[in-house]
Amino acid sequence: MVLMDLLADLEARGLIQDSTDRDALRARINAGPVGVYYGCDPSNDSLQIGNLIGLLVLRKFADAGHKAVALAGGATGMIGDPGGRSKERNLLDADTLAHNTKRIAEQLERISRTPLVNNLSWTGSLTLLDFLRDVGKYASVNQMIARESVKARLESENGISFTEFSYQLLQANDYLYLSRNHAVEIQIGGSDQWGNLLAGVDLIRKADGKHAHALTWPLLLRSDGKKFSKSEGDTVWLAADKTTPYQFFQYWMNVPDADIERFLLQLTLLPVAECVAVAEAHAQAPHLRAGQRRLARETTTLVHGPEAAAAAEEASAILFGGSPAGASAQALEFLASEVPTSPFVPGVTLAAALSATPLASSLSDARRTIDQGAASVNGGVVPADRPLTEADLIYDRWLLLRKGKRNYHLLDAATS
Repeated sequence: MVLMDLLADLEARGLIQDSTDRDALRARINAGPVGVYYGCDPSNDSLQIGNLIGLLVLRKFADAGHKAVALAGGATGMIGDPGGRSKERNLLDADTLAHNTKRIAEQLERISRTPLVNNLSWTGSLTLLDFLRDVGKYASVNQMIARESVKARLESENGISFTEFSYQLLQANDYLYLSRNHAVEIQIGGSDQWGNLLAGVDLIRKADGKHAHALTWPLLLRSDGKKFSKSEGDTVWLAADKTTPYQFFQYWMNVPDADIERFLLQLTLLPVAECVAVAEAHAQAPHLRAGQRRLARETTTLVHGPEAAAAAEEASAILFGGSPAGASAQALEFLASEVPTSPFVPGVTLAAALSATPLASSLSDARRTIDQGAASVNGGVVPADRPLTEADLIYDRWLLLRKGKRNYHLLDAATS
C-alpha cells in the first residue's frame, strides 16, 4: 500500500470516528514512516472480536511501511479502564494478570504481526512520587473529570474510585514513554478510548513540547446495535480454546446480510473495492450465502490461520449435509469437538451402533430410521445388519453417523 493512501483507506472502511487535527495527521502519515501503537489490557486471557479492528488497523500501518507497536497492558490491567462500564471491575491477582498477559500477547503479536511491548516493564518500578512529579503535575483535574468515560461514572450510582480515575494518566504515561523510547507519534483505539488518547496527546505536548496524534474508530456493533463485548455474555473470542475455529467460522456464516459489506471492510484485509464487489454479488443471490462464506473464510484465516480456516469450512459443509469423505483430518477433529462422540466398537451392526447413541431411542427405532433411509454412515447408506469394521473408518479413526439432515454422532476408534 502506498503511504499516502492509508488514511483514505481507513476513511473508506468507516474506521475513523475521532482524530486530532485530520490535516496534520494526514500530512504526518504521508511524510514517511511514523510510529503508531495500539494497546489491550489483560482483563481476560483472550482478546475478543471487538479487538480485531485494532489489530488489523495496526497491521495496515505496518504493511504501509510504518513502525507499528502492539502493547500488552500488564500494568494498566491491574487498574482497569472505567470506559464503557457502570461499576468498577474486580482487581485481578498478579498470577492471573501474568497468565492473561502472556496469552493476549501471543494473540497481539500473531495477528497484528508487529513488535510487542508490555507497559509493566516501565510502570512496575515507577514510584508514586515519581509518577506525581513527572505525570501528575501536567494533568488538569478539570479536563480529567470532563472526559466522557469519567463523567458517566461520576453521574452513576456507583461513582468512580481514585484507582480507576488514575487510569487515563497511566495510559498517557505509556504514550509518553513510547514517544520517547520508540518514536511513537500516533496512538489508535476504539472510540471509547478517545479521552485516554487525548490525555496522552496533552501529556506529550506539556512534558516534551512535541506534537502527537490520536485516531479512533467506531465501536464494532452487531446488527441489533449491541457492541461486541465480554459483558454481553456471548463473546466471540480470538483464542481457539474459548471459541473454536469452527465456532468462529460459523459465527460469521450466520451474520445478517445487512452486515456483510461493513464487516468485510472493517474485519478483513481485502481491498475496499473487493469488499464492495463481494457485497454486491451477495445481494444478487443472498440465499447462496457467498458473502457470509467469504467473510467467515477471511476472518478465520486472519485469527486462526489458513489451515484452520479451511478445516473449519470443511467441517461446516459436513454438518450442513455434506459428505465427510475426502475431508481433512483437522476437519474431523473439529467435528469431534462440536458433535457428540463415543468409542467405535468394531463388528457392531449399524442398527446397534445407532441405538447406542442419542440418534435412536432403541434398536427397533434405529432399524426403522435406517429402513426409512434417514440414516447414513460417512455420508453413505448402509444396511441395518451390516457390521461396521475398521475399513469404514476415515483416517483409521472416525466414523460419522447421521440421522436426518442435522443430527450427528461421531464414533472414534482412538477412544475404543
